[in-house]
This record gives sequence, C-alpha cells and structure tokens, in this order.
Amino acid sequence: MRLHPGETEATGRRTVTVLDAVRQLRAASPGVNGRPRVIAIDGRGGAGKTTLAERLCGVAPDSAVVHTDDIAWNHACFDWGAVLVENVLRPLHRGESVDFRPDAWIAHDRPGSVTVPAGADFVWVEGTGIIREELAPWLDASVWMQGDLDEQERLLAVRDGDSPEQREHVANWLREELPFMLREQPWARATMIVAGPPWTGHDPDTELTVAPPTGPPTGPPVELRVRGAGG
Repeated sequence: MRLHPGETEATGRRTVTVLDAVRQLRAASPGVNGRPRVIAIDGRGGAGKTTLAERLCGVAPDSAVVHTDDIAWNHACFDWGAVLVENVLRPLHRGESVDFRPDAWIAHDRPGSVTVPAGADFVWVEGTGIIREELAPWLDASVWMQGDLDEQERLLAVRDGDSPEQREHVANWLREELPFMLREQPWARATMIVAGPPWTGHDPDTELTVAPPTGPPTGPPVELRVRGAGG
C-alpha cells in the first residue's frame, strides 16, 4: 500500500458489519446525553469519506452529515476550524439545530445552508482535516479512512478530471495537506481505521474492514515531496 510520508499502515484488520461499526463508535463515546454524538470521518481525497458517511447514516436512525468542504468552500483548505466550531459544533453541543450560511456562500450567492435538525442522534462530520488537535474537545469519536494513494488518485481523476488546471489545483492542495497531516497524524488519533479502496474481502454493501488506530511513525524525519507539483 502506498501512503503519504509519515502515515503508518494499519494492522490487525477485521471485517465487521456497518451496524457493528456504529455500535463501536457509540460505545467509544459514553455519557453523551441531550445532544447528538459528533463523529469525525477523515481521509485523503478519494478515500471514500462521503460514501462511508452515507452508509453509516443509513444504519443509524436520526443521523445527519456535515461536509467540511461546505465550510471550506471559497474560504481555506484547512484554516476553517474556528468557523466550524462556532457555527456548527458549539450549537450541536448545546443540543441545538444548525442552520448556517458561511460568509463565502453569502458573498458568492451560493444558495442553501449547512443544516442539522434538532434531535439528531449522530452527526457525521466528514472531510479531510477534521481530525485535528484543535477540534478534539468537540469530537466524540473519529474514523480515519486509509487506502492506497494510487487508487485514490485514480478515483479523483475519474471524479474531477485530469486537466492541467485540475493537476495544478491538486498540487496546490497537497502543498498544504502534506505538512498539515504530518503534524496532526489523524491516523494515530482516530478511534477506528476503516480500509478504503481498493481493500477487498468483504461485502461492500453491508460490511467494513476496520483496524485499531496506528501509532506515530518512527525513524528519522521524512522529506515532503508533492507528486506532480514540479520541483
């Protein structure tokens, strides 16, 4: 499996049902009353975060999904933690509903809002960079999606295209993502590792391949290189 510098490959994988994964995440966050459990789903682009959030939502009644891409839209790649806390996570911890229009949505006339109804049992917050030290007090449990980078890059090219403009966008993104991930090490912080594409050997409709969190990397510091960014 090809991983970015600093990431440790998960071991001890086993197959569980999607419902059992939800039960494990619930058990990892006991004592939550009067508000939803806030569960983070993190991983690289193309890892399958959105698909996993939808699958978890499907077996957990009264669930809602928040996409950090909506918070970050026309704002910043990763510098959106305070915006998420003040406008989404803090109201959820008070047991309130959420109906939030980010400033960039207003400035660019993007319709709609980020919404979570009152009374939700789980709120799945998915997006690259959600598992970080800054947000740890607001997250009840978390999932890191780990998969082979070659497969993730292939899926991104299928989804977003492979034009020169898109390749430059990816290169600019990685210049921020690589040092951010190396600093935060979400694979070591996560409650659970879920194997993303191309891991097989289970029923993709009803099961997940999971593993315990990995430890921090050992050995000398790694050199960061952005693939396809030039230089």
